[in-house]
Amino acid sequence: MLTIHNLQKSFTIHHLQKTFPALENISLHVKEGGFLGIVGKSGSGKSTILKSIYRTYMPQAGNIIFHSDAYGEIDLLQATTRQIVYLRKHEIGYVSQFLNVMPRTTALELVTQSLLDVGVEQQEAIARAKQALRHFDLEEKLWNSYPNNFSGGEKLRLNIACAIVKEPRLLLLDEPTASLDQASKVKVRESIEKLKAQGTTLIGIFHDLEFMEGLCDDVFTMMKISDKEVLA
Repeated sequence: MLTIHNLQKSFTIHHLQKTFPALENISLHVKEGGFLGIVGKSGSGKSTILKSIYRTYMPQAGNIIFHSDAYGEIDLLQATTRQIVYLRKHEIGYVSQFLNVMPRTTALELVTQSLLDVGVEQQEAIARAKQALRHFDLEEKLWNSYPNNFSGGEKLRLNIACAIVKEPRLLLLDEPTASLDQASKVKVRESIEKLKAQGTTLIGIFHDLEFMEGLCDDVFTMMKISDKEVLA
């Protein structure tokens, strides 16, 4: 499903005239329908890998080969902007700790739009969006409210609902349970297990190792930039 070859990424702080390495010669493979968990200390580059796959970041070297339904085998680092936009809408989902939304867009409209983007009819999209909001315990009184006023946990649950409801072929999870209580974590785990059973490929970053237990097929451990990355 996805193979990374010798990925390298650095960041330049221009006012300091310094360049800091973030990823160095990262290589990994995720089989179709598999779940790869990425662990490591803060600052080791875990999120940088996911953002490179999603093309939020552009690495300086390496390849990210994705087996797309629409484009076949494609290097995400060489893909056009049009191709990346299509893949984000139809094949690759991303869940982060943070929710960035258009202003004056309600929670229900956000989840509904996620489904409209992949061709679901309006009435079915609304019905499935409501079902997703219920599943993630967002109270009905919040559905027609703007997420800017939500708590951190409510925003995160909404973010997860927007990504998972589309049932993407590849789902990237960047600490999706970071600010959730135990009951909400259970809901997220249930949804991940369902997607995995349906054949979705997943790559996730979790600090909660107990949450990962029984979910991940492989674990990729990130070390400091000078150390060696290990696939366990």
